[in-house]
Amino acid sequence: MAFDLPSLTGLRAFEAAARNRSIKLAAQELFVTPAAVSQQIKSLEERLGGPLFLRHARSIELTQAGRGLAVQLTDSFQRISNTLDGLFPHDEAGVLTVSVLPSFAAKWLVPRLGRFRQQQPHIDVRVSASNSLVEFGLDDVHLGVRSGRGVYPGLRSDYLLPGHLFPVCSPSLLKGAAPLREPADLRHHTLLHAEPSDWPKWLNTHGVTAVNGTRGPRFSDDGLMLDAAIDGQGVAISREILVADDLARGLLVAPFGRLQVHDWDFFVVCPLSMADLPKIVAFREWIMEEARKTGIVADGSSAPGAEEPVRPPAPRRRRAAKRA
Repeated sequence: MAFDLPSLTGLRAFEAAARNRSIKLAAQELFVTPAAVSQQIKSLEERLGGPLFLRHARSIELTQAGRGLAVQLTDSFQRISNTLDGLFPHDEAGVLTVSVLPSFAAKWLVPRLGRFRQQQPHIDVRVSASNSLVEFGLDDVHLGVRSGRGVYPGLRSDYLLPGHLFPVCSPSLLKGAAPLREPADLRHHTLLHAEPSDWPKWLNTHGVTAVNGTRGPRFSDDGLMLDAAIDGQGVAISREILVADDLARGLLVAPFGRLQVHDWDFFVVCPLSMADLPKIVAFREWIMEEARKTGIVADGSSAPGAEEPVRPPAPRRRRAAKRA
C-alpha cells in the first residue's frame, strides 16, 4: 500500500515549530537555520493547501488545522521513537560517538583514549574521523571537537586547546649542507603543506620574504603531512597539539622554537539538549583534563604540570573557520 505523504522533513519542521511555538527554537532543535524551517513549513502548507500558522510580527500562532495536525504528529513521532528504541535488544545508552578531525584523532585523541576506557569502562566510544562539519541533527554523533571561534548556535561549546602554529621537521634537517638555523634557511628546504596551507600566513607574519610559501607537496590531512616531516621529506607547519607527542619523543623538532602564529582554537561541542547526559559529561570532563595535562597554554608557552585550567585567549577578528 502506497502512502501519499508530504515531505517528512517538512512535517518534522512543522512539529518542532508547533511544539516550541517558535521558528527560532525549532531551528535550534533541528540544527538548521530559521529560514530553512520557515521554507519547509511553507512548502508543507502549499502541499496541504492551507495555512498551518498565523504569522505575526514577533510570534506565530497555530490555526485550527495546525493544532490538529500538531497533536497527531507529536504523538506519531513519539510512538515511532519508542518503537525504534525497543527494536533491537542491545542497549545504546553506553555508546558515545565523537566527531573529530582525522589528524586530531590520530595524533592526540586515540593515543589517550585508553585512559578514558579505564575510567569509564561502561562507555563505548566510537570515533568518527572526518574533515566535514558534522550536523548533530542529522548525523548520529553525540559530541565533537571543532576548530573555530567557539560560537555555535544551539550547541554548548567548551574551550579545549589553543591553535598555535609553528614549523617542525625531522632532527636530521638541522644538520647537513643547509642546516635550519633561522627562517630564511627555509628557502633551501621543501615546504610540506596541509590543505589549506598555513605557510603563507606564518611567513608573512614573521616577515620572511625570501621563501616562496606556495611551493612543495600538499596533503589532504595534517597527519599525512606530519608523517612526511618525520620521514625527513621537508618542513611542515602544524598546530602544537598535533605535534606535542612527536616533539616529546624526538621524532620532530621545532627548528625556530615556538615562533608561532595563532590559528583557530579547539572546542568541545555538543547539542544543548544533550549537554547534561552522564556519558557526555564524563567524556567532556575527561578530555578537558587531558588537555590541561599537556601544559599547552593559550599564550603559546609550554607549562608541563600546570595546575590551573587553560583559559581561552581574548576574542579577536579572524578569517572564517577553515576546518571543523
